[in-house]
Amino acid sequence: MTRRGRSLWIAGVVAALVVAGVLSWYASSSPDGLEHAAEQAGFAQSASDSATAGSPLADYLVGGEENRLSAGAAGVIGVVVTLALAGGLTLVLRRRGTPADRT
Repeated sequence: MTRRGRSLWIAGVVAALVVAGVLSWYASSSPDGLEHAAEQAGFAQSASDSATAGSPLADYLVGGEENRLSAGAAGVIGVVVTLALAGGLTLVLRRRGTPADRT
């Protein structure tokens, strides 16, 4: 990877972390489109929690704490996990050359 490519990649990661960690503080607390439609149709009260409702990052919060730090931390954790999975898959699946190059 060239120096320019590496700088661009790092800038993208930093931007993703800033958006997830800081801008998530200003996300709307209003229900999303699906929840709003369920409320309007009158069946929102019949919904049940998902199987992952008790997970550490449920509702985009760390540990269920409803504050800015918790929401920002959940966003940063999500970005880091996503990048780790994508990077790991890239390393495992990428081709290291053609079979003829290996002989």
